[in-house]
This record gives sequence, structure tokens and C-alpha cells, in this order.
Amino acid sequence: MIRILVSLLVFLIAGVAMANDGAAVASDPYASLAAGLAIGIAAFGGSLGQGKTATAALEGIARNPSASGKIFVPMIIGLALIESLVLYAFVIAFVKIKT
Repeated sequence: MIRILVSLLVFLIAGVAMANDGAAVASDPYASLAAGLAIGIAAFGGSLGQGKTATAALEGIARNPSASGKIFVPMIIGLALIESLVLYAFVIAFVKIKT
């Protein structure tokens, strides 16, 4: 329960830090903090997703070794898609810092 509350608090702080009141601000002191939190959360979520994907694929291969060819390729595609989401968060965080 505490983990959920801490996660929610982190999300709320990041949203407030990235909020824009409509005025053009030359430098936002919280932009770096929000970018760091966004990248950290994305990396944490991506690593959890990759771990679960690899675990499920290896368990499937261990149960049925003859299906390793059918499991391996979709696993690699899934891992690449998960990693692309982390990279998108990385790029978006830096774009938000520059604007």
C-alpha cells in the first residue's frame, strides 16, 4: 500500500513540475527534476517489463524446448518495443527541458 502511495506521489510531483501556466519561462528550475524522475520511472518500468518478458519466455522454453524458435522471436520483438518506450521517455524528457 505504501509503495502505491509513493508511486502516486512521484507521478503527481512530476506532473506539477512539468506544468506550464502559459507564460514563456526562460528556465524552469523544476524541469531537470521532472526529466530525471521521468527517465527514472521509465527505466524502472521498462526493466520490470523486460524482466517479466524474459521470465515468461524462458519458462515457456523450459517447459517445451521444441517451441523455442516460436517463442524467441516474439520475445526479442517485445523487448525491443519495451526498450523503445524507455527511449521515447528519454527523448521527451530532454525535449521538455529545452522548451
